[in-house]
Amino acid sequence: MVHGTPGYRGTRVGVALGSAPRNQSDHGEGEQLPRIRVPYWCAKGHETRLVFLKLPDDQLPKTWDCPKCGLPASRDPGHPAEPRPEDELFKSHLDYVKERRSSQDAEVVLAGALERLRARGVLPDQLLGDA
Repeated sequence: MVHGTPGYRGTRVGVALGSAPRNQSDHGEGEQLPRIRVPYWCAKGHETRLVFLKLPDDQLPKTWDCPKCGLPASRDPGHPAEPRPEDELFKSHLDYVKERRSSQDAEVVLAGALERLRARGVLPDQLLGDA
């Protein structure tokens, strides 16, 4: 999938984003756990290499979404992962809005929002060329 992930994934509780611990041994990080690099390939041939804890093969993800094109990628370069059904594809915020509102509804909502901005003096008419 090509979309953002939560900003707090992988952060420790009680640590401000962007700050480093004062002393790593205070936080139990003195020893590094063994890691492995696992390659994934999508149907378009893009290769993605991810780093995981060294786990048994059956505990590693079989597929991963390609960060370049969003297609599912597999660990076998000769056999790309099956594409997702159409109903499981990533939808943007705009896609969800379009499911709930028609174009006419959108025009009404936009007109109301513009009117409220003009009433507050935030959006003068001359900015839009309405004058």
